[in-house]
Amino acid sequence: MKRLAGAEFAPETTYLNTPGSGLLPARAIDALRDEAEAAASYGTMGRDYFGPAAAARASFARLVGTTPERVAVGSSVAVSTAVIAASLPEGAEVLLPEDDFSSLVNPFTVRAGLRVRFAPLARLAEAVRPGTALVACSAVQALDGRLADLAAVREAARAHGARTLVDMTQGAGWLPLDAEQYDYVVCGAYKWLLCPRGTSFLVVAEDAPQPPASHAGWVAGADPGEANYGPIAHLAEDARRYDEPHGHLVHVGAQHSLALLEEVGVAAVHAHDTALAERYRAGLAELGYAPLPASGSAIVTVPALAAAHDALAEEGILTAVRAGKLRAGFHLYNTAEDVDRMLEVVKRLDLPRS
Repeated sequence: MKRLAGAEFAPETTYLNTPGSGLLPARAIDALRDEAEAAASYGTMGRDYFGPAAAARASFARLVGTTPERVAVGSSVAVSTAVIAASLPEGAEVLLPEDDFSSLVNPFTVRAGLRVRFAPLARLAEAVRPGTALVACSAVQALDGRLADLAAVREAARAHGARTLVDMTQGAGWLPLDAEQYDYVVCGAYKWLLCPRGTSFLVVAEDAPQPPASHAGWVAGADPGEANYGPIAHLAEDARRYDEPHGHLVHVGAQHSLALLEEVGVAAVHAHDTALAERYRAGLAELGYAPLPASGSAIVTVPALAAAHDALAEEGILTAVRAGKLRAGFHLYNTAEDVDRMLEVVKRLDLPRS
């Protein structure tokens, strides 16, 4: 099994930490280098400030099955989530999974006046009840790679009149997802979407309550060129009203990274990534280790292997430890040889199985 888009990647490590941050493809690095050099003569907003961000917006929209008019560009999931949290009425109940990522959780818990309730991920749908205003969850858990039953959550929310917010940060790029199925979507793009850090997106459905543009700056104006001074007379009519004044360089890289993923196709990436993850799971089982989740995810965690992290790093195999579990993620730049090499080191270490 080869790398997908192999000419774009030549890592000097066995890189299995995509759940932490992805690798930049060569085309994005080249574009960033050229733009950084141009900044010496044309400034840090470049010669075309809006073009790369518009291209990234459109590309992301296609990857998650929505339209550019529903997508806002931003810098972090926490900021996008805070826009939704701020829009909820006093006393609204928000339902979240236990142990979900803090950028999704904290904007609700720090906003005064909300009632925040938690439930185990596996029972999130059944925890929706009359009076629940919003159900928010990650499509894929950063902690351990578990996939949410988004269909069940969506149906339960609809049955009780609740709105839905899905964080696609750990899924977009490898897991087929349809943003049109949810009221709100947030997504950090520097992991599986291979963009520079500081690239994120917010999707607001057309029939969902439209949050106030509480952080509206000049880019949120219907005509940004006329929205530089004083109050904005007219906000953009689409999701661009939620845009942050974006980092130019990160979107120069993002447009090329997202274009690459479009060329390869999410279906092909999904097949590649999950095949590698299943190879790893099968190898772990042969060695007597119990991987989590049992199947279906490109992320694999192993409670008994946390102590292997440093030894793996010394071998040039980059993973992470989260909540006492060794976490590995398999993406388009990984190969079967990467899996086998990691399994070889794990076998040699022969750590306790529990």
